[in-house]
Amino acid sequence: MNVELILASKGREVRTIKPDASVEEALRRLRAERIGSLVVSENGANLIGIISERDILNAIADHGIGVLGEGVGSVMIEKVFACSRDDDVSSVMALMTSQRIRHIPVVEKDGRLGGMISIGDVVKHRLDEIQGEADEMREYITNAM
Repeated sequence: MNVELILASKGREVRTIKPDASVEEALRRLRAERIGSLVVSENGANLIGIISERDILNAIADHGIGVLGEGVGSVMIEKVFACSRDDDVSSVMALMTSQRIRHIPVVEKDGRLGGMISIGDVVKHRLDEIQGEADEMREYITNAM
């Protein structure tokens, strides 16, 4: 199973924020939109970083609440782990686990954003997959008797 299957069911919308937007604005958007991260992008199409609620908490812990007035670009993560729509879901799950990240942007071959998947999306996909396998097994057993 690949990332495209997750995007096909959940959609390809990517919520972005400009690097010069304030950290406070990012925090307000995360809360209002009930999401865990925003992709940092100048044009809404190309990835330059990512900021999550965890990044904001770490910045406040390290620098105090004054960081809320700074630009997102000063606290964003620049080394972003991304995937493609063709990547296998199990490899993305392994990446999320090994790097302790919860959000991975999907990047097209031309470098443009193609979607965003979260650990919740991956877990839901895996649970649906397991349920499907269990249903198939039950049907097989029922028909074999």
